[in-house]
Amino acid sequence: MEVRRPELKKTLYDYQEEDLKKIFQHIDDLPQGTNILYQLPTGGGKTVVFSEIARQYILKTGKKVIVLTHRIELSGQTSKMLQGFGVSNKIINSDVKELYDQDNYMCFVAMVETLNNRLQEEKVKINNVGLVIIDEAHYNSFRKLFGYFEQSTILGVTATPLSSNIKLPMKDHYKHLIIGESIKSLIERRFLDKDNLYNYDVSLRTLKIGINGDYTVKSSDEFYSNQSMLGKLVSAYNELAKGTKTLIFNNGINTSLYVYETFKKAGYNVRHLDNKNTATERRDNLDWFANTPDAILTSVSILTTGFDEPSVQSIILIRATRSLTLYFQMIGRGSRVTERKDDFNVIDLGNNIARFGPWDAPIDWQEIFHFPDFYLENIKNDEEIEREFVYVMPDELKAKFSKSLNIDFNVKEEYKKVFAQGLKSKLVLERSIEQHAQICVENSEDVFDARILAKELKEEIAYRVRQYSYCIMNNTKNYKEWLEEDYERKLRSSISKKFAALM
Repeated sequence: MEVRRPELKKTLYDYQEEDLKKIFQHIDDLPQGTNILYQLPTGGGKTVVFSEIARQYILKTGKKVIVLTHRIELSGQTSKMLQGFGVSNKIINSDVKELYDQDNYMCFVAMVETLNNRLQEEKVKINNVGLVIIDEAHYNSFRKLFGYFEQSTILGVTATPLSSNIKLPMKDHYKHLIIGESIKSLIERRFLDKDNLYNYDVSLRTLKIGINGDYTVKSSDEFYSNQSMLGKLVSAYNELAKGTKTLIFNNGINTSLYVYETFKKAGYNVRHLDNKNTATERRDNLDWFANTPDAILTSVSILTTGFDEPSVQSIILIRATRSLTLYFQMIGRGSRVTERKDDFNVIDLGNNIARFGPWDAPIDWQEIFHFPDFYLENIKNDEEIEREFVYVMPDELKAKFSKSLNIDFNVKEEYKKVFAQGLKSKLVLERSIEQHAQICVENSEDVFDARILAKELKEEIAYRVRQYSYCIMNNTKNYKEWLEEDYERKLRSSISKKFAALM
């Protein structure tokens, strides 16, 4: 069937044209039935590229194309994009039981589960399929359909060519990986916004890893729903993102609801969204988010794919993940370019930046694709991240110690001195307490002000205690908690003694 070719509404950028040539070269040179994988960052225009591939493939070969997605929203978006390229298509959804009119179309868009059910029931059989395009190909649900299209070329498309299941590497199903433009290059060429990354020191020792290799929802909810983390979240927002359109990612619904209540009580414009919301509720919330300049939307596992709101100015990760794919998907929600912004904030409360590196850092995708086990085994664990973290006092707090010439104290260096002199290790903490007491006294009018100021050093105290515990190789949770309490008690006592000496 001839494909109509109206004046195209969509055009490709030069880097997309280059990728198109590479993909067709592989399709033309390799035997029919070879599986190919194409990588392009979130925001790079994967749907645009494969829509043009579908158009050209149909014109060149006269064979049909099937595009597979894993969510109903993506099916609709993909269908519209294909229409924009002049590719008339039919969506195979739950309402489609049989395909009496399949000869009227050369392209079909289907959710993987729906198509799998129809094929198993033998109610749908699409003839003359030459190319199967799989969007978000890192999801493993698509593999169940590979057997139905063994004679067709399969083109998987993803921002991260790393399987969501450690036991099912992508290299087992795709023979070639084509790498697209890098995030850094897309930023430099103004196709993506520049990211401003901010990470906060968070101890994740209480989080547990589930059978899927990522942190469990239960342990995440318990950790991130406590008042300390919620307080840190609001402080981070006030410091870096206040008044901006903000998207908050959580690992559990309970956490997201706590986040919602916390911001609501603080008087902020906030809503919550998760996969239990109806389609109407979701649409209303997303319309509100799009049209409200200072909107805060806290969500759970629903806006990582198929969601495009270019006006997002800040991304907050109040969750930890060991999924590189999820990391890129979450941050990518803020990277869309608009005339009103050229950068966006990423506030990380899950050590994700330390775990995976900066969002725009170079990545060897070929190595990850061919040796996924090696990559996954070498992801930094939480203890490594905590050891490497360097506490930096926020400027707002630093200003409260402006009368002191030096507010720094290096626990590791002090420990080396004490050790070299053969002195007891506890002297390190005693000297740290002395230094903290001194700067509190120097910047306060009386003992009461100094003690209030000392309470604001809680994060730095925790950091110093943690560094000390690494030095003496006693890093148990109970021991560190005891040391922190003892430190704070001795600090209050030292402040009182110093003021008494001044009288």
